[in-house]
Amino acid sequence: MEDIINSLATYGYIILFFYSLGGGMVAIIAAGILSYAGKMDLATSIAVAFVANALGDSLLFYMSKYNKTQIMPYLKNHKRKLALSHLLMKKYGDKIIFFQKFVYGIKTLIPIAIGLTKYPALKFNILNVISAAIWALGLGYLSFYSGGALISFTGYFSTYPWLAPLIVFTIMALLWYYFKIATGKKSSK
Repeated sequence: MEDIINSLATYGYIILFFYSLGGGMVAIIAAGILSYAGKMDLATSIAVAFVANALGDSLLFYMSKYNKTQIMPYLKNHKRKLALSHLLMKKYGDKIIFFQKFVYGIKTLIPIAIGLTKYPALKFNILNVISAAIWALGLGYLSFYSGGALISFTGYFSTYPWLAPLIVFTIMALLWYYFKIATGKKSSK
C-alpha cells in the first residue's frame, strides 16, 4: 500500500491532469486526501484539476460544434442520453453547465450536446471556467478537510475488503437503473 501511495505522490499530478480531462471527481478527491496526508500539495492539485477539467469540457464542446458530421456516428448508441442532455439543457438552462460537473454519467454528454446546438462558444467557455473553478475548489477543499475521516473510512475497508466492491457495484447499478428509466421509451396509453 505504501508503494502505491508513493507512486501516486510521484505521478499524482500527471494522473490528476489526465483523469480530470474527462471528469476527475475521484481524482480530485484522492488528491485532496493525499494533500491531507502530506503526499501532494493542495493548491497545485486544485490548479491542475481546474485547468484539465475546464480544458476537457471545452475540447468536447468544440469537437462537437465544429465536427458534427464526424462525431455523430460515435453518438449513434447514445441517442437517448443525448436527448436527455438536450432536455436538461432546456429545463435548467445555463445551470446545467455547473451541475454536470458533479453528476456522473452526463459529464461528457452535456458539453457535446451543447456543442451540437447554436449555444455561443464564449458564453459556454466563461460558464465552464467558472464551474470548473468552483468544482475544483469545492471538492479539493472538502476532501482535504475530510481527509482524516476518509482515511479512517478506508481503513475500515481493509478490515472488510468485500464491502468496497459491494458499494461500488450498488452505486453503478443504481446509476444504470436511473439512466435506463430516464432515457427509456415512454409507453403510450
